[in-house]
Amino acid sequence: MDIFSLLAFGPDGWGDELLAGVKITLALAFVTAPLALVAGFLLALARRSGNPLLRIPATVFATVFKGLPELITLFIVYYGVAMLLRWFVALFTDAYVTMPAFLSGVVALGAVSASFASEVFMGALGGVPRGQLEAADALGLGRWATMRKVMLPQVMRLALPGLSNLWLVLLKDTALVSVLALPDLLRRTFIAVGATKEPFFFFAVAMAIYFVISMISSGVLALLEARYSRAYAR
Repeated sequence: MDIFSLLAFGPDGWGDELLAGVKITLALAFVTAPLALVAGFLLALARRSGNPLLRIPATVFATVFKGLPELITLFIVYYGVAMLLRWFVALFTDAYVTMPAFLSGVVALGAVSASFASEVFMGALGGVPRGQLEAADALGLGRWATMRKVMLPQVMRLALPGLSNLWLVLLKDTALVSVLALPDLLRRTFIAVGATKEPFFFFAVAMAIYFVISMISSGVLALLEARYSRAYAR
């Protein structure tokens, strides 16, 4: 039998299972990324704040989640949050509560990605000339208008290279959620390997899929970087 027939769609192949795994992998990444982006930006603002009630918790949060391995963070969220939820629910009912694997992945990977994104945003915020902020204040622009019209366009231009790397790291880190039995690409690859005893073939296929997704992502991110840099290339 031709080994590539294992990738056929239908009952005789694993193509549809791998495709379903790709959808879950991409869904996890696309849900986590914007949440991590917003959280990372807010963390960066808090860490740059002169208010210690904002700066200290934000700094501790970023330091802790940057230092913890992603897999440990995932287990802490999956088991620890579920334990807290069960304790809380037990105050009112005997229902048994579990933490969904997908949600655990979003929370854990989002916390780690937000911590690293905050570093990128802090560097980008520091790269905005202070004179422009003073000019915006002299023109009577409010804080929100200054943020939206003056800071954000420049911050995104400066932060995009670092954020692009974080997106590629996030894509790879989604594979960690397979340990929670979430049927993502890697989990379904393990199942296919166990059923067919063709580890090299299926892991090579999974590697190729991750590589293609990364290349497409790199191309899209390069276009975004060019767009944000266009005004400064003159």
